[in-house]
Amino acid sequence: MGVPADIEFDHDVQRRIYRHVERTGATTVEQVRDEVRVSESTGAKPARSGTTEPQVRLRPEEFRDHLSALVDAGHLVEKEGELHLAMDEGAEEYTEGDLTYRIRPARESDRRGVETAIREIASEGTSIAAKSVAAAIDDEGALLRHNERRSRMFYVAELVGDATGESGADAENEGEIVGWVHVESPELDELRHTAELTVGVREPYREHGIGGRLLDRAMDRASDTGYSKVYQSLPATNETAIELLDEHGWETEAVREDHYLVDDELVDETMMAREL
Repeated sequence: MGVPADIEFDHDVQRRIYRHVERTGATTVEQVRDEVRVSESTGAKPARSGTTEPQVRLRPEEFRDHLSALVDAGHLVEKEGELHLAMDEGAEEYTEGDLTYRIRPARESDRRGVETAIREIASEGTSIAAKSVAAAIDDEGALLRHNERRSRMFYVAELVGDATGESGADAENEGEIVGWVHVESPELDELRHTAELTVGVREPYREHGIGGRLLDRAMDRASDTGYSKVYQSLPATNETAIELLDEHGWETEAVREDHYLVDDELVDETMMAREL
């Protein structure tokens, strides 16, 4: 894996720190310092390939200087001793009826919660593409991706409660992830102007505007990133999602008959997209 072409680093050590965090997901500061070693005789320079020169950890103050530069530049975020990619730290809260929730960019620490939500919704047979997203996250052991080959980002909806638990979340489920939206660009250069999107909200929390707000955040991000087209495919039986996308300006590009096998029944695939 490499790093995005639009990120510039002041030092090779900073590039290696970023690459390690991007590749491994959330990781502690000490783990990164232990991984990003330098040649004993040349200080901050990495060893040449194939050499057996002793490798040592950077001095704490030197490592901290490089790490601070990455955080200050907005490339990484450090929280509670862990590092993860910093794509966007914006968060907004909404209250609909008795439910209060927050929509924010996902963090690497959200991986298990996002996987759980995706698999729960995929088990309904309404989001086949989401199954492949969950499988990719599980196989790679990382939620987010941002390097020269791939970009994968999420926004999540999480429950918010007040001190009495009267705003839809008590001490037990405060912060529980109830929905997600995912945007990912293909690795092929010929398709880099496009991105695939999936969105889902867990059944008990629907009809509160979560899906539409997640979709709006993701589409704003896709537009800012420079994509010219966003697409997704879903079973024709998922009328709720098709209606949501239609309300947000998406169009049906094609229908493939009997494409999915859901609960031993053949189901059409609806292929939708929106130009940006």
